[in-house]
Amino acid sequence: MDYISTRGSAPALDFEGATLAGLASDGGLYLPREWPRFTAGEIAGLRGLPYAELAARVMQPFVGDSLSPERLRELTGAAYGRFSHAAVTPLVQLDETHWLLELFHGPTLAFKDVALQLLGLLFEEFLGRTGRNLTIVGATSGDTGSAAIDAVAGRERVEIFMLHPNGKVSDVQRRQMTSVLAPNVHNVAIDGSFDDAQAMVKRMFADPELTARLHLGAVNSINWARLMAQVVYYFAAALQLGAPDRRVAFSVPTGNFGDVFAGYVAAQMGLPIERLIVATNVNDILHRALADGDYSVGSVTATAAPSMDIQVSSNFERLLFDAGGRDGAALAEQMRGFEASKAMQLTNSQRQGVAGLLTSARAELGDMNGAMRWAREAAGQLIDPHTAIGLHAARAADLEPQVPVVTLATAHPAKFPDAVERATGQRPHLPARIGDLFARAERFDELPGDYRAVSAYISERAKPAS
Repeated sequence: MDYISTRGSAPALDFEGATLAGLASDGGLYLPREWPRFTAGEIAGLRGLPYAELAARVMQPFVGDSLSPERLRELTGAAYGRFSHAAVTPLVQLDETHWLLELFHGPTLAFKDVALQLLGLLFEEFLGRTGRNLTIVGATSGDTGSAAIDAVAGRERVEIFMLHPNGKVSDVQRRQMTSVLAPNVHNVAIDGSFDDAQAMVKRMFADPELTARLHLGAVNSINWARLMAQVVYYFAAALQLGAPDRRVAFSVPTGNFGDVFAGYVAAQMGLPIERLIVATNVNDILHRALADGDYSVGSVTATAAPSMDIQVSSNFERLLFDAGGRDGAALAEQMRGFEASKAMQLTNSQRQGVAGLLTSARAELGDMNGAMRWAREAAGQLIDPHTAIGLHAARAADLEPQVPVVTLATAHPAKFPDAVERATGQRPHLPARIGDLFARAERFDELPGDYRAVSAYISERAKPAS
């Protein structure tokens, strides 16, 4: 399986190369040269498999010759053996139509664990072959940082530098990052927003002075391997609800567009997805883009769903490339214009390419709180603010009643106890396995929102590539 850049000029890589590279050298994102396709019979043959075995079967076409089927099964077994639920991503029924797909049973209580537990193992596997060191640089609006840090803490030949916007993640999210004291973990709180931090990370990959000395890698959803692992739980949920003989819809709380793009990939592979509902909060650039073709950056509004407080969604570029005819040169020009002006209109082919599958919805504060109350009162379920935004969009969707709608429950409600308590009157508690979180020591550095200061910090502390 070859991987190509969305911007058309970076060299093609195999799965191992794309995993270790993260961002392409031309500034684009890697995608498979073509989508593997499963027949209805092949999808039916996946029914009833344990999650780790299902993951290996769904991901094998993307991995190609980089890992044998036996080794891939060993890695998926190790990755998902740490989850607290035997089903890994269990389905919970809310009413006759609506379901929650619980993606928070990993070690850091967020959906990012499903991909990053595997990605940490892949890094260690591939670096062991090359003998090189990898410097991971990432930006987080909350959950990516803690999941990535847990996945690579203490691993050989890997160092991680995670940037988060100072004071703009929840206390639980921050402590899950800053209380990991492994020597290969570096947490940095920067002045500014998540978008500022993400822009710094992308600039680092294009910085010749930094890349000449360090082998940079990515754990954000710009890394293809992370998205690949997220495709699996769409198959897991749809199979339990009757696929391939029954179509299923998914509502996805969306910030950086990686999670919903994984659903798009599942559909390209042949999974019968009726609709993907892109659920946003008031930071609604994706809703405007899908509804009106207007991908224009506004100011970031801080909300009770911080992982969605984003304006520039990196993975949207993958969708524009694939849905718009896979013209890398044209997309590169389009993205250069966007990066200069912070505004872009989708082309007719891009809009037509997604119209049959993706719709979108925006949730206000009252909508989010109302969904949390409904889940508590109607189904006895506490859900976090991000999941509530997805559930609001799911309940508002215009779908045939026979189509089940799965809302991705992206984080444990105890990661956002104040918001949940305000909406429902009930305060969620952290699971016992991380109940001592607030008693742990923290370690992080505060830096200005200045690229030179942050890149110098990393350069001084990171180990050379070889």
